Amino acid sequence: MMMTEDMELVREYARHHSEDAFATLVSRYVNLVYSVALRQLRDVSLAQEVTQAAFIILARKAGSLGPKTILSAWLCRTAQYATANALRAECRRQCREQEIYMQSLLNQPEPDTSPWPGMAPLLDIAMAGLGEKDHSAIVLRFFEGKDLKQVGAALGVNENTAKTRVSRAVEKLRKFFIRRGVIVPAAVLTAAISANSVQAAPIGLAKSVTAVAIAKGAAASSSTLTLIKGTLKLMAWTKLKTSVGVVGAVLLAVAGTTTLSFKVIAHYREEAVWTSIKHVVDVATSSPKFISRSDVQQMQSVANMVSIRPTQFASKIDDGFLQNTGSPTLLGIAMPASELVARAYGINRIRIVNPETLPPGKYDFVVNVPDRQKEALQTAIKDKFGLTAIHVMRETNVLVLAVARTEAPGLHPGSRSIYQPERFFGKGTPTDGHILYHNHDLNGIAWLLEHHLGIPVINETGIKGFYNFQLDDDLTPDLQAVNQSLLDQLGLQLTPATQMIDMLMVKRVK
Repeated sequence: MMMTEDMELVREYARHHSEDAFATLVSRYVNLVYSVALRQLRDVSLAQEVTQAAFIILARKAGSLGPKTILSAWLCRTAQYATANALRAECRRQCREQEIYMQSLLNQPEPDTSPWPGMAPLLDIAMAGLGEKDHSAIVLRFFEGKDLKQVGAALGVNENTAKTRVSRAVEKLRKFFIRRGVIVPAAVLTAAISANSVQAAPIGLAKSVTAVAIAKGAAASSSTLTLIKGTLKLMAWTKLKTSVGVVGAVLLAVAGTTTLSFKVIAHYREEAVWTSIKHVVDVATSSPKFISRSDVQQMQSVANMVSIRPTQFASKIDDGFLQNTGSPTLLGIAMPASELVARAYGINRIRIVNPETLPPGKYDFVVNVPDRQKEALQTAIKDKFGLTAIHVMRETNVLVLAVARTEAPGLHPGSRSIYQPERFFGKGTPTDGHILYHNHDLNGIAWLLEHHLGIPVINETGIKGFYNFQLDDDLTPDLQAVNQSLLDQLGLQLTPATQMIDMLMVKRVK
């Protein structure tokens, strides 16, 4: 195993001052250490200096490293210490360079697919917050590209345990990125780290680092010696459990300029999306409650965008509308907070328990997150309103939807084999007070009735498939009138009952 070989080389150097052994270690890990430094510093010369410092520290501490040390993880952590110290010492210079760099990014289009530009300045901050075993697991699996069997051997566990350890560590990283607006699935996150976390160090760096480190810094520049001294102090402040937090805090404080600059870029791009939405809504008010697919595509210029704001359109669209085109974009205009929560947790808003906890007023919101739309909206609601929710089973009054006329004459087979509901207006819309719905299953009808009547509706028709149907546009909340309309048009009826059903309990975050 390479991990065992690493420590044999360290012992060989510590005991016999073997230049060949140390040169092998530098050659093996110089790219890893250099990449850690470069991500935060964005300065090639300073990243090389940090790399040199990290290996000098290795040379000085070689005799004190335990036999179970995972050298790649130790070097990665040491590089984070050195980088934190360098950032603190070079703050003013680094800030000026960040401003220039971020201004250049502001003039570039958003990358089409890769989340790496948003992840890069945050990765080492996230890594610094991991425990030692989680940190080692990520370094081994994604920085070094080890398989799970090799990761397990290094950590002293079996392959299944290593898989669990890696998955949990990835989830911690993913949650860290979500809280900072970088919302990606775990698979995309790990692919980005694997592809980008380690890059080639400049030619000749390994040779120069080896020469200076073997001399334990005797020939190093004064700035490198100062960096080594500060780094060793940072490493010695407290035990690792506490000092990890120190490194994270330093990186967060000094790299705040980077994070803030990315937030500025995100703000400008978000505003551009809202400008597009305003134009679309202004046009749509001539035929309210409908936005075409081509219009929605104009809003997809910002990947992973989740934005909620007090409505700007209440005067134009009194009762609000919600559009989900089946694409990653969900758009709500002039909607109550209950609708945001309902969409985030996949439930009809009339099933929300203690809705008085929700903020008053109406909101516009847009969610453009592939695959994890609900999770992204849940996080945004928690951040903006301090609210979260859990599903609970409650006994309550309901209406049971059942077949009254076996032929169900108003249900016509839909044109698709999957659930893709549409509510059509404009061309082809009946003019006799009906609305035409396409490709709903019977659960979709139950949802519509539930929303209209303000009481949970349970589908017990037993009818499968997807249908086109019509319903009155001006149904009243009167159950008797609705039942008559259902019976006449669809051959269905609603019956009052009491059942245990899924409800949503909203609560404030402590």
